[in-house]
Amino acid sequence: MSGARHSLRDHGLRIGDLEAGPRCSIADVDGVRAGHVTVVRDEPDPPAGRGVARSGVTAIAPGDPATLARESLRAGVAVLNGAGEMTGSIQIAEWGVLETPVYLTATMSVGRVYDGAVAAAVAADPAIGVDAVVIPVVGECDDSWLSDARVVQVDAQDAGRALADADADFAEGAVGAGTGMVCFDFKGGIGSASRRAGDATVGALVLSNFGERRHLRIDGVPVGRLLGDGAATRPHPAGSCIAVVATDAPVGSADLARIARRAGLGLARTGSTGHHGSGEIFLAFSTARGPVEAVDVDALFEATVDATEEAVVNSLWSAETTTGREGRVAPALPHDAVLELLARHGRL
Repeated sequence: MSGARHSLRDHGLRIGDLEAGPRCSIADVDGVRAGHVTVVRDEPDPPAGRGVARSGVTAIAPGDPATLARESLRAGVAVLNGAGEMTGSIQIAEWGVLETPVYLTATMSVGRVYDGAVAAAVAADPAIGVDAVVIPVVGECDDSWLSDARVVQVDAQDAGRALADADADFAEGAVGAGTGMVCFDFKGGIGSASRRAGDATVGALVLSNFGERRHLRIDGVPVGRLLGDGAATRPHPAGSCIAVVATDAPVGSADLARIARRAGLGLARTGSTGHHGSGEIFLAFSTARGPVEAVDVDALFEATVDATEEAVVNSLWSAETTTGREGRVAPALPHDAVLELLARHGRL
């Protein structure tokens, strides 16, 4: 399994015109961190064991969990295709605020991670459940092609463990919630990137689990088609993608919903068509405190699209070949062949 960060930027690829932050990740937005719990096991099938697990939990901490419920952040949500789930999204759409960290996991694990997120919130702030309640934000993608979903493969405590692991320097690829994800018939998972938009920073983190190989594009190059047909990894291309966008720009919740919506344009650039059975759900939040100010929202839109596009590419580039249940294999994106194609098209 991949626990590193690998980027095509290391080879000279530059998507768009805006500069990236120093880490080229969502952690370039001050105070934002991410952490993982990766669950890999090979046990007998249920009920004798828990079967094959290629799963996990990823936590995105937008600030101090001890104060987040009392000092909530402005936020917005958007849905491109709704065959998925993000708990708390209705309240965010209604109130325009984010009160908890954001957790990502597998489809069948949402309930258990939600329980763990409640426990983590109470542990961080003793007022939770006494003076106020919170609705934790838990987003999901389906990892059941590689991971046995007949039992829940994560434990409730993994939510708190992932949050405790949160750091500005976090792994990408087949790690945490991304352990069992497949993207464009290659191994997908967690990816992140950032852009500078004037004085503001925009960062994106994606959980990529969507697409068909023939549609994959990297910086406009039809890489999937040029690599050759290949065998489809999954019989049905629908998967999902959760995108979380952070910025330090002092924007309001209405504009944050608009920023979240632009994550879908970033996915489209990589080749997503938003399949009927796929869940593309996006959340954007601002770490800025104080009043809303006039900003160049077009620059934030551009930064969001570019960062989301690169985050998907990074999820593919960082992930390693993974073998899951029934011997199914999600191959890593072939680095050498992709570099040759990008160089041939003048992208490197």
